[in-house]
Amino acid sequence: MKPAGNASSPLRVFLLEDDELLRDHVLAPRLQQFGFETVTFGYAASLESQLEKSRPDLIVIDAGLPDRDGFEMTRQLHARMADVGIVMLTARGENADRIRGLSEGADAYLSKPVDLDVLTATLYSIARRLRISSSGNAARAGWRLDADGWCLIAPSGGMVALSKTESRLLTPLMERPNQVVTRDDLISALVTNVYDFDTHRLDSLIHRLRRKVLKVLGEALPLNSVHKEGYVLVQV
Repeated sequence: MKPAGNASSPLRVFLLEDDELLRDHVLAPRLQQFGFETVTFGYAASLESQLEKSRPDLIVIDAGLPDRDGFEMTRQLHARMADVGIVMLTARGENADRIRGLSEGADAYLSKPVDLDVLTATLYSIARRLRISSSGNAARAGWRLDADGWCLIAPSGGMVALSKTESRLLTPLMERPNQVVTRDDLISALVTNVYDFDTHRLDSLIHRLRRKVLKVLGEALPLNSVHKEGYVLVQV
């Protein structure tokens, strides 16, 4: 198995969920949008069969499976593959169930309906924690992109999952901290032909990104506008 967060390839997620609509039309497309290589399963037996051939970085398991108890499966998977992150995703929201899931070896226990931004950020957070644990390296200071640019990490260690557009927008700003990045340079990072791009859309994208970071982390992204020039990401 490749180490979690290997920069040469996306994080691989095995998604075990028996609700076909939720699995194939909500969760899987969203995870793929945020850069995960996602393989889906409707039955525990199918997942077990695939694990004999290959291993993922992360597994998302529904507690209520048609052919297996999700809690029992979590315990056995954790015992076999301690280096694989496990997220239980379930309609059982009682504290007793949450405690049981975490005690059985789940790295996180999320209740349905799940906020998809929370799910993606949780997966990246677990992958990063596993990678740091295996390498012994502490996180660097400052705002930065991680997990192949699919995640924004704050100095506090908080994480926000990014869409492809958000990642492309932040990349030139991260590469030139405390420097003004012109509007044309930012637009060029988003599209091939800058002349076909509505410049007001750039401001809207940045506004939504700031709002998203504040909502998820409770702290403001220090991305400031420079009148008639562009934007600057302030790094202390």
